[in-house]
Amino acid sequence: MSYKVKLEAFEGPLDLLLHLINRLEIDIYDIPMAELTAQYIEHLHAMRVLQLDELSEYLVLAATLIEIKSKMLLPVHEGEEFDDEIDFEMEDDPRDELVARLIEYRKYKEAAISLKESADERSDHFTKSPEDLTEFGEVVPSGIEENLNVFDLIGAFQKMLDRNRLKAPMTANITKMEISIGEKMDAIMAILERGGGKCDFYALFDEGDTPALVVTFLSLLELMKRRDIIVVQQGNFDELTVAFRREDE
Repeated sequence: MSYKVKLEAFEGPLDLLLHLINRLEIDIYDIPMAELTAQYIEHLHAMRVLQLDELSEYLVLAATLIEIKSKMLLPVHEGEEFDDEIDFEMEDDPRDELVARLIEYRKYKEAAISLKESADERSDHFTKSPEDLTEFGEVVPSGIEENLNVFDLIGAFQKMLDRNRLKAPMTANITKMEISIGEKMDAIMAILERGGGKCDFYALFDEGDTPALVVTFLSLLELMKRRDIIVVQQGNFDELTVAFRREDE
């Protein structure tokens, strides 16, 4: 399978950390490192299965999280004398540097959003008369506010892999099956047709080996990119639903 995907939502490992902190409703000044590290590594497992490029910087931050978690597990002995040849730099809290990086990154991210909004507003002003673009068709703006991002979908994908791993039989017959992204997209649209225009996210991954599951996931992303479908979630941590995108959305 030579289908490669580059997603703008993957802005970097700090973006993933901020996403998890917001998703888990964690206080950024009092981060539970064990929980955050576990969630971060779960997302990396899903990204590795999807064979996404540029994972090295995510792995570097994963090592940093594990290091901070390890430091917090070490006992602190006040007044303990160390060998003069070993230079220990004791920090009040091993998380301080990470928190500072996250706060600084969040400031730049919010500033970037503000600048983009200013640029979008400025782009509405022209110094020339508008041209006739009717031949290109009418552009209908989307009125729906998306409540999910790619990190949410990758988390759901990892959850699905865990479910399938528990249901996997002890023995299996290996058979080779090849299916293209386009064929899988048609199959997903057919499933939605039979289901009245919507279906459960995990129902699309009921069968198939890992390559087949990856093809299904990439097909979903492509259909969302083409604005043929949407993936919605009613509440935090609720099940995901895949549905046709209506013309008014």
